[in-house]
Amino acid sequence: MTKPVFILNGPNLNMLGKREPGIYGGTTLGEIENDCRQFARNSGISIEFRQTNHEGMLVDWIQEAAEASSGVIINPGAYGHTSIALHDAIRAAAPLPVIEVHLSNIYAREPFRHQSMIAPVARGMICGLGAKGYTLALQALVQL
Repeated sequence: MTKPVFILNGPNLNMLGKREPGIYGGTTLGEIENDCRQFARNSGISIEFRQTNHEGMLVDWIQEAAEASSGVIINPGAYGHTSIALHDAIRAAAPLPVIEVHLSNIYAREPFRHQSMIAPVARGMICGLGAKGYTLALQALVQL
């Protein structure tokens, strides 16, 4: 992979480690980024790791990734359940491989979280494995 993998994080993920650790764990987003950077170094790839609380910024980054990245890992946070704009941006970026990641098992939570707007246009989804889901998604992209 000559182009970096974009790892995009949506709303409230900047609060990891503080926000509902019983659901999301005690690992901070900075620690997840460090784990991803270590994995990338060991795998000979590069990453762009970003977080925003703004839906439009995620759309902009997906559009950028279509040209500037070799794949995307996205934890869309709550936008994964509601955002047609993210769905459309990912679909427009095809054939760019996209893997959706959620720290918690969205299917074991409230019914409104069972629907993913991203899943129909993503190559795959990893949920419920906590912070480990990010490096598993990186591993999957490397193998794809």
